[in-house]
Amino acid sequence: MQIPRLRWWVVTLVALATVINYIDRQSLNVLWPEISAELYPDKSEDQRKEIYALISVIFVFAYAFGQAIFGKIFDWIGTRMGFALSIAVWSLATAAHAFARGLTSFAVFRAILGVAEAGNWPGATKANAEWFPTKERALAQGIFNSGAAIGGIISIPLIAFLSVFFDWHIIFIIIGLTGLLWLVPWMVLVKAPPKSHPWVTEEERQYILTGQRRTGAEVVDAESSEEETSYAPGTAELLSRRQSWGVIIASAAIDPIWWLFVFWIPIYLSEVYGFNVREIGIYGWVPYVGAMFGAWFGGLLAQNRIKAGWSVDATRKLTITLGCLIMLPCLLAMSQAGNPVVAVLIMAAILFGFQTAIGNVQTLASDFLSGKSVGTLAGFAGMAAKLGAAGLTYLVPWLTLGGNYTPAFVIGAGLALLALASVWLVCGRIEPLKPKKEQA
Repeated sequence: MQIPRLRWWVVTLVALATVINYIDRQSLNVLWPEISAELYPDKSEDQRKEIYALISVIFVFAYAFGQAIFGKIFDWIGTRMGFALSIAVWSLATAAHAFARGLTSFAVFRAILGVAEAGNWPGATKANAEWFPTKERALAQGIFNSGAAIGGIISIPLIAFLSVFFDWHIIFIIIGLTGLLWLVPWMVLVKAPPKSHPWVTEEERQYILTGQRRTGAEVVDAESSEEETSYAPGTAELLSRRQSWGVIIASAAIDPIWWLFVFWIPIYLSEVYGFNVREIGIYGWVPYVGAMFGAWFGGLLAQNRIKAGWSVDATRKLTITLGCLIMLPCLLAMSQAGNPVVAVLIMAAILFGFQTAIGNVQTLASDFLSGKSVGTLAGFAGMAAKLGAAGLTYLVPWLTLGGNYTPAFVIGAGLALLALASVWLVCGRIEPLKPKKEQA
């Protein structure tokens, strides 16, 4: 049996895993006003927010180290089994939240969830590097990233709807166990990489493998370029390259902007506008619509420019710069949002800009490197991104005392500028790296 365009089925499954990932992680964020009122009835709003921030920071730290760990795991055991391990563990961890009774138990289950969910991102980067030619990677990454947006759109009203019929304990069990269903089509469909997959047509196999061997904007002959494009440095050499640090710094700067909204949209709506869980469900999904369109836009724009003959370097820098320049004024405008409708619409514009940029930031590892080093660099970049997100998350309760979120949004604008500087000044020209001895 052969399946035409199998690569698009693979990226669709990866995007679906991301949808499930976001529904699982958003459960606590949306339900926290209800959970905290039950578990901490004698504490103030600011005290409950500090507890929530601490649990979230533990999650992000676990997530950060999980990305480095799973980057190596995916390189060791492959994309197929790496994803299976990741989603199985995070689904069970989500269900276990139902048995949490306070800070310690929530922190433990959240840490397990963070480590396991982290595999989704280096795994997706590696899957896209395996299954797509260079010119289609940004679009594939955009489709994958749109899963985060769709998960955000679905999760908030879904959880609010479930809260009408079930208490928060049952909701965690329902959402956690449904993730295990994803394993069935994944294990059946993704039997092997495209080079040896029995269901890939020969035409698609050659299209994928030939298109992965690129120098600048030109596709070169597969056999003659094999040695040139197989540069896969060890960890020490990888971290000695400034391009690797450009990818790591850009990821560490831009990613906290996303997490600022993932963690705090429900809390922001609850604290600033007095919303309950049902009202959060009405408004809280809107920003993720912007994120979804941004993921598609960023991927399609990059694909269009490369097909038009632009180099990978020019394409990545255009798309990342455009996304950051969209975010900057919108982050500053959040301090004058006024009412919840305006606030969520501005958030939608911010997340549109973020997703326009982030898909291309996440492809940088595969633009610079090949082979088993791609997952390693993507893992280090993901770890740095989550450490940055943890730092900002930890500061938010103090930055937002009294419900004033302006300082947090100003910091977000500064991070967008830092990401731009890293891509332009530290990464330098975006093209496949060669061993240092060849460059000398």
